[in-house]
Amino acid sequence: MIQKNDMAQEVTNFARFYGILKKSYSFATKELGEVFKEEVVSQFSGGRTTSLREMTKKEYDEMCDKLEGFTPELLRTVRDELRRHRSVCLNLMQRIGVDTTDWTAINKYCRSPKIAGVEFRELDIDDLDRLSLKLRMILRKQKDKH
Repeated sequence: MIQKNDMAQEVTNFARFYGILKKSYSFATKELGEVFKEEVVSQFSGGRTTSLREMTKKEYDEMCDKLEGFTPELLRTVRDELRRHRSVCLNLMQRIGVDTTDWTAINKYCRSPKIAGVEFRELDIDDLDRLSLKLRMILRKQKDKH
């Protein structure tokens, strides 16, 4: 639990963090960079927050120290996790009958409000988990009909 004196040590300048990201990473999309930031902040705050503003100075300094030393490993972990979840969903879509060689077809399928409501590339890890659950349910229903 955060004590009142810990809150007085809040960080208000995030230049060090964003400097590390700019120097060490190149994200394919802004969303991937945001997902990475939230995952790292959550990890270093013990799951308490995903916001830089809500981190204590101690948490922020520890995070930046680690990022300066281990940035390639952390980025690889987040990127690999997202890639793994996307792969699972694409495989399930293919089994349902969606042409996964055509991004237009994939996005059209995902944009359906009953599926995801947004294009595939906009889905984060949590969204992909929910999507894979829906796709598995659809597959199960298809299997039960046959």
